[in-house]
Amino acid sequence: METIAKKGKMVTFKVFLLAAIILLSGCATTAFHYDQAALPGAKPWTSEAFKNNPENFQFAVIGDRTGGSDPGGIFNRAMDQLNLLQPEFVINVGDLVEGYTEDKAKAAAQWDEAEGIIKTLEMPFFYVVGNHDMGNDTMKEVWLERRGATYYHFIYHNVLFLVFNSEDPSNPIPKDIEEKTAKFKKLQQEDPAAAQKLLAEFMASLDAYKKPMVMSDQQINYFRKVVADNPNVRWTFAFFHQPDWDNLGKGKALQAIEQMLQGRPHTVIAGHLHYYDYKVRNNGRDYITMGPVGASWHKNGGGNVDHILWVTMKKDGPEIAMITLDGIWDRKGRDLKIKETYERTAETEGIYKEP
Repeated sequence: METIAKKGKMVTFKVFLLAAIILLSGCATTAFHYDQAALPGAKPWTSEAFKNNPENFQFAVIGDRTGGSDPGGIFNRAMDQLNLLQPEFVINVGDLVEGYTEDKAKAAAQWDEAEGIIKTLEMPFFYVVGNHDMGNDTMKEVWLERRGATYYHFIYHNVLFLVFNSEDPSNPIPKDIEEKTAKFKKLQQEDPAAAQKLLAEFMASLDAYKKPMVMSDQQINYFRKVVADNPNVRWTFAFFHQPDWDNLGKGKALQAIEQMLQGRPHTVIAGHLHYYDYKVRNNGRDYITMGPVGASWHKNGGGNVDHILWVTMKKDGPEIAMITLDGIWDRKGRDLKIKETYERTAETEGIYKEP
């Protein structure tokens, strides 16, 4: 009798569950209600379908934070603004700490500060390696202790995300970069003209160190296998720090990435140059270089803006919007303090002016 009773309860539960599923399914198709008797004919709205496809999702991309800038806490404000927008996740394109230090305790302190800000986000945050984040062996050691990987991939709603490490290994840099970055940051507050001169001199000195981005054979082979193992995803996004198509031309790493992505729908997003730019490459695909989120500016022009990318993944591909941070307010309305935070100019930022 006990067994029969248990079976009876199980049958009852299954019937109840089926009824609940049918009910919920019905509700899902009738989420929009109106008084049909009161509006039997023409209606005061258009007939377009609601944008409620469960396969659609939104995520945000943010750029560089480093280079001796962010005196107004722009990156901090950006976290608050992302929480207002409520993307499903946020991904950056590298350079969240100044780095370039051989002092492990100092490197750890920099990451403690950055991660403390990032923890205010109400959604997942995906890290991408930048040259400041992993500019030497000490910075790499700290990264590995905290993240466990320098490159990786994930799939979300049948969309493939490839997160490359463009510092594998890191390119050599001047030994005095840590000292000059600190000096530039100080001069921004005390003498903007001197800061501009220092940045121009420093950027010119980097010409001798410029090389194409580097990725190990192990990393390239990892992503070749990932791409080969996922032929039927509806889109592929590639994220890495250095936009080699703009910075130094076609290096071997960029060639390998473009070859593995050839023939599939994809979008490539990078950072590093502290200037927003858009190009079309590799058979009509979007190649985007992110502008900063508080990072120092390296040149002047329309791409010199603190912003995020707002990406809506649709059935036929992504819809991408560039949103300037000075246009995102909370329900209280326009905040002049926020407005002033983003009003950065050549005079206040010491922009490097190309000869």
